[in-house]
This record gives sequence, structure tokens and C-alpha cells, in this order.
Amino acid sequence: MTPPGRTLILDLLSTLRRGTMPVAALVEAGALFGIPSNTVRVALARLLAAGQVARDERGRYRLGAGAEPVERRVRSWRDLDRAARAWDGSWLAVHHGASPAGRRRSDGRGRERALRLLGFRALVPGLSLRPNNLRSDVHAVRDELHALGLPAGDLVAELRGLDDTTAARARALWPVARLRAAYRQSLRELAASEKRLGALPAEQAMVESFLLGRRIIRELVLDPLLPDVIFPPDDRDALVDAVRAYDRLGRAAWAGFLKRFDVPHIGAPLETHRIAV
Repeated sequence: MTPPGRTLILDLLSTLRRGTMPVAALVEAGALFGIPSNTVRVALARLLAAGQVARDERGRYRLGAGAEPVERRVRSWRDLDRAARAWDGSWLAVHHGASPAGRRRSDGRGRERALRLLGFRALVPGLSLRPNNLRSDVHAVRDELHALGLPAGDLVAELRGLDDTTAARARALWPVARLRAAYRQSLRELAASEKRLGALPAEQAMVESFLLGRRIIRELVLDPLLPDVIFPPDDRDALVDAVRAYDRLGRAAWAGFLKRFDVPHIGAPLETHRIAV
């Protein structure tokens, strides 16, 4: 699926560790995906106005401060095996209650994005939770949720002492069978693409590695990091290892294009994707 112009720009700029990217590179990359030049330029202007991208004195672009919280979460896919700890049976909970009249629609969108990115699911209306097995403590989780868009008035706390029936219902909130099947399918798709990429023309290899990589890494970024007793990590860990290997192929596919536009310190474009929730 062709990414929107806004998404493509943020994806490409997310590959920068240092340095910047010129408009010409963004426009040419857009053409690879069938995105018209004017669409890229309009999207870039809107992102600049929203603080999602920033422009240097030479008119070249990088990610802006407004994109940093989501970008930190996106980059976390490489360290999923170190992001969780043993579960003691407690939960992290977010309570937001009924939305008062006049509440901004963006509050709801920000809440949904933040909760989804950190693996929360709704137990009852107004109360979402996840197992309290993240390496970060409740204070750090609270800070990250708010940085990702959770409204300031929402309550974030640890929750203990659920009755057995409610605890069982909470454990069943995540579709673990579907997650397992999706990860195994993604492993097969990566293996098939690895065999194809070397024989593809350069532009086709760039497009395929970008689209496949961004979709699969989106799966990993949205992984809820459940405790082993709910969802053993074997399939997820195998997929992380496979994407790390595929990353090298994506890096090679994009290297010539990026060098031509003097874009330094680059990671593979497949390493990035925006989380649309």
C-alpha cells in the first residue's frame, strides 16, 4: 500500500541520525511511490507548520521536536527483548472517565494512540490496562503516555487485587493467536523478499524493502509485550532477528539514492514507519 505523502516524509526523515534531507530527495522518493511532487511539497509545508519537521539554513529538512515522542517509540523495536521484566501479576491502569462537554477531539485521538503504542486494552469503558511487566516503572510509563498524547487529566496507576474472574477477563484482552499467526506470516514474507531483492531493479528493491519493512516493524512497535504466561515471546523474537537481517538489505537498496543527495548518517528506511491509530 502506498504511504501518504506525510507518512513518507516522516519515514524518510526518521532515518537520519544526524544531517538533513533536501526537498529534491523527498520529491524523488515520493515519485517512486506514485506520490505527485505537489502532494509532497504541500505535506512538507503542513508538517513544518505543525512542528513535525524542522528546516535548517540551507532549506534541508529533519524531524522536528513534535515528532520525537513517537519516533523514540518507533526506534524501540530493536530492543524489545530487553523492554520487559518478570510479571508479578499486577497491572498498569489508565482511567479517563467520561469526556466532559467541549473536550477536544484531539484528546481522544492522543489517548488512543498513546494507549495502543504501549499495549493497553480497555477492560471496561473508561479503564484501560496492561500487565505491569514493562522494564520502565509506573512513573516513566506515565511520562511516556503523556508525551505520546494521553490527556493530562487521565489517571495512570498500578492496579492490584483483581478478583479471579476479572483477572482472567483481563488476560484475554489481547488476541494472542492472531499475533502468533501474523508474526509467522511476516517471517515467511521476509524470507521470500530476501530471495527477490538482489534480482530486482534498484528502484523496485527500494520500494519493496520500504513497504514490507515498515509494515512488519509496525507490528513489532505495536506488540503489547505481554508476559510469557500470556504470550511466549518466541515468535516475536524470531521476527525481530529476521528484521535485523532484512535491515541490512534495505540499507543497501537505499544507499545509492541517499548518497546522490548527500544524506549522511543514514539508517535503513525500513527501520521507520508512522503509527496510524
